[in-house]
Amino acid sequence: MKGYVFHGPGQSAWEDVPDPDVKEPTDAVVRVDAVTICGTDLHILKGDVPEVRPGTVLGHEAVGEVVEIGADVRTLQPGDRVLVSCITACGRCRYCREAMYSQCLGGGGWILGHCIDGTQAEFVRVPFADLSVHPLPASVTSQDAVLLADIFPTAYEVGVLNGQVRPGDTVAVVGAGPIGLAAIATARLFSPARVIAVDMAPARLEAARQLGAEAVADAREAPEQLVADLTDGLGADVVVEAVGTPETFEVCTRMVRPGGRVANVGVHGKPAPLHLEELWSRNVTITTGLVDTSSTPTLLRMAAAGRLPTSRLVTHTFPLERMEEAYDVFAHSAETGALKVVLGGPQHEVVPVGNA
Repeated sequence: MKGYVFHGPGQSAWEDVPDPDVKEPTDAVVRVDAVTICGTDLHILKGDVPEVRPGTVLGHEAVGEVVEIGADVRTLQPGDRVLVSCITACGRCRYCREAMYSQCLGGGGWILGHCIDGTQAEFVRVPFADLSVHPLPASVTSQDAVLLADIFPTAYEVGVLNGQVRPGDTVAVVGAGPIGLAAIATARLFSPARVIAVDMAPARLEAARQLGAEAVADAREAPEQLVADLTDGLGADVVVEAVGTPETFEVCTRMVRPGGRVANVGVHGKPAPLHLEELWSRNVTITTGLVDTSSTPTLLRMAAAGRLPTSRLVTHTFPLERMEEAYDVFAHSAETGALKVVLGGPQHEVVPVGNA
């Protein structure tokens, strides 16, 4: 089969790789019908995730069909259409029993495309399949479902739930990429008074407006002043950091009000200053997190009911064999306008959200 293989920083290729098979009785092998590319995959290609070994097939999000199961798999059958979660859960360790699947001690956590071969291939082996894949209702398309493997659970759990968004809050989302846009969409489920989006790209700010942001700010033009103006000088109740740079983290800490919450979602490749000399007296809560995907069943039900604007984040589609081109489009989003690219599934031209 073919897969997208990491060969070291700046080196990758769509090439022949061995077919996966069942290694453990809890495994399933899934034929991949649709995948997407995550910002974390770009971090891997840059060398920011050194534990990923050369020769690893990348990817941790997919929709597909079960083709083989191990002897101990109880909830799946060959032929089932499923969502492959970005997080794998053994279901037995202390953290899994607390629904903190990202910290699984039994061989799970974020392993696909990280510690073992991932989903950007024609087939993928999924360990602990009973807890790590989700059967899909027929009403949810592959293009919609694949966005529930990572970005929507991440934005919802690590941004909105960790940030404790409440009715009437002012929520600022710094970074209007896919995660930030999903945070805007899911924050609105809690009836905030307003959502403010911060980014440098006009197309992404327009996408944020379409997904429910009442105000937008250019990140280069003192966005903290806009937040202050809209809140009578108090600051935002919740600030979601959805970029992962020292500069954006510092902006978030300047935007938050005393007693507010900063929910860090962005993947940081460099140390970020923490100005405790300024923050210690302001009763600010800062949270971090890797997604657990415990919310995926809830989000799937919402998607089936038409309550999540998933497909509006998809700007480009490609067949699987054009993986290298899709990476190039996604990596140069400032020029291409890419939000999420989906490979596989029905192919058709997708109008960028910012121009819809």
